Amino acid sequence: MLRYFPLKACLLAGFLIFSSQLQATDLKDRQAELKRLQSQISKQQSSLQSTGKQREQLLALLKQDEQAVAKAAQKANETRKALTAVDKELTEIAARQTQLNKLRKTQQETLSKQLASAYLAGNHDYTKMLLNQQNPATIERMLTYYQYLNRARIQAIDSLKATMEELTTLTNKEQQRKTKLNALMIEQQQQAKDLGKEQDQREQTLAQLQRVLQDKGAQLEQLQIEEASLKRVLKQAERATRQNGSMDGLAKSRGKLKWPVRGSIRHRFGTKRSGGVTWKGVILAAPEGREVKPVAPGKIIYADWLRGFGMVMVVDHGKGYMSLYGHSQALLKSVGEQVNTTDSIALVGRSGGQSKPGLYFEIRHKGQAINPANYCR
Repeated sequence: MLRYFPLKACLLAGFLIFSSQLQATDLKDRQAELKRLQSQISKQQSSLQSTGKQREQLLALLKQDEQAVAKAAQKANETRKALTAVDKELTEIAARQTQLNKLRKTQQETLSKQLASAYLAGNHDYTKMLLNQQNPATIERMLTYYQYLNRARIQAIDSLKATMEELTTLTNKEQQRKTKLNALMIEQQQQAKDLGKEQDQREQTLAQLQRVLQDKGAQLEQLQIEEASLKRVLKQAERATRQNGSMDGLAKSRGKLKWPVRGSIRHRFGTKRSGGVTWKGVILAAPEGREVKPVAPGKIIYADWLRGFGMVMVVDHGKGYMSLYGHSQALLKSVGEQVNTTDSIALVGRSGGQSKPGLYFEIRHKGQAINPANYCR
């Protein structure tokens, strides 16, 4: 396929470079902060109080890194969808052009035959035919025949003209879509670079955080803090949902729902994590970037970064039922939006300090975690 790079594409490339420079400044600030923390940790390794403070600082930096990853991934996802839409439109244009070219050929052949017939019939002087006192009925039949031929030729010419005009319109439209495709390809390449840089920074921050959390006591404390944070968020969300009684909940959907993403279960509900902490949901192993869909219709009541769970979305289904989707690479919907099972609400990721991509998924009823496997098949 030919590639074109007109003025619009060049302007877009310039804008993307400027946007990338702004993003690079923020990235450099976070890189400098990480180096500062690493230096502090190496000097104060023996101080538990300092280590705890540094852990909180690293978590705050991890939050910034993962939010930056989410922003870059969301842009890349939007561009990917736009590319797919433009490719589909170009395919449709090409198919229509093929149809029109066949039609044009048929119309040209028909018109050629009509013109040949008119030429063979010769020019007829109708006044001469009358003066020669030819049979009036014969004259009338001949006039009717020639009028029919003239109308048929005019109709054939108009049809061919309409076909040619549509072909011209499609050619112009095709050129515009190719221009847009080129601009999107430039955008996608830049976004891929930005996403890669943000992921690299996030990996460095996470590696330093994991070194700080090597102690089992620190790990357990971290899990307990994370669980407490989740409970607090869900309690706030639950208070907000009491005002909405229009949805049916999930009681009648037991065993009928689809999992939010295709993947295998890495961690099951109720199994032990560390100390006395157990899994309140499941981890579904799936490729990073795969789209996540809600298990049932509902309303978004939380969409933000949450300690230990990364980019989290909570959907209210009514009657005290909520579903939670964590460790996302990016969130594609906002608080207050109504969603259906066909909507993509997030992308599978590793946020929240995860080393492997996957989706953390919970179902809760009146604040209590329940086994998702009882509802999803």
